[in-house]
Amino acid sequence: MDIAEFDRVADEYLELHTKNLKISGESPEYFARYKIDEIRRVWSKRGWPEPRSILDFGAGIGNSAPHFRRNFPHADIVGTDVSELSLAIARQRFPGVARFELYDGLGPIAPEGSVDLAFSACVFHHIDGAEHVELLRRLRRTMAAGAPLVIFEHNPINPVTQHIVATCPFDENAVLIGARTLRARMAEAGFERIETAFTGFFPGPLASLRPLEPLMKSLPVGAQYYVLAHA
Repeated sequence: MDIAEFDRVADEYLELHTKNLKISGESPEYFARYKIDEIRRVWSKRGWPEPRSILDFGAGIGNSAPHFRRNFPHADIVGTDVSELSLAIARQRFPGVARFELYDGLGPIAPEGSVDLAFSACVFHHIDGAEHVELLRRLRRTMAAGAPLVIFEHNPINPVTQHIVATCPFDENAVLIGARTLRARMAEAGFERIETAFTGFFPGPLASLRPLEPLMKSLPVGAQYYVLAHA
């Protein structure tokens, strides 16, 4: 995990991200919001008990924090990252919304068995694939029995995604991960009941069609996907 890479772009992350996403017709705020809203939709549909603790692994400058707070108002939300500069910005942006804690990239991510919902958004493509299984095992150890982990990633076969990643300054060293590969790595790390859903089918100008997206989640052509699995 290249800490210097994240520190280098932390101050201008939002500006760079906004410019890079212009082709999609949406802002970073939209992409942060829809991910957590999707988790809330799935959570409510399945009738799971409200999580007491949420871990946002690779929280960066905290984009997901306010959406977790809105959707899960009673949870203890912790965002971790290897970039202290990014976390400092997150604390300034969202005081009192979540706790933002530095992760050293090596040791335990959170106390064992303490997490009811673990989440990571577009983080693993920045991490060497050889490290994924061990890192997933560390995440699993933080989780309560049966708790879900939700990982969102870019879909490498989507041409718009390919363009956005190829032209993004902070994705210059990214290696995109196919959904099957991520599922296999999660299974190797001991996760169970693994499922995949594809998202991001319609850009901003076609936003009126987005209510159809939950019906399309099995089509492997969306701009992003998520894998949901249980500890």
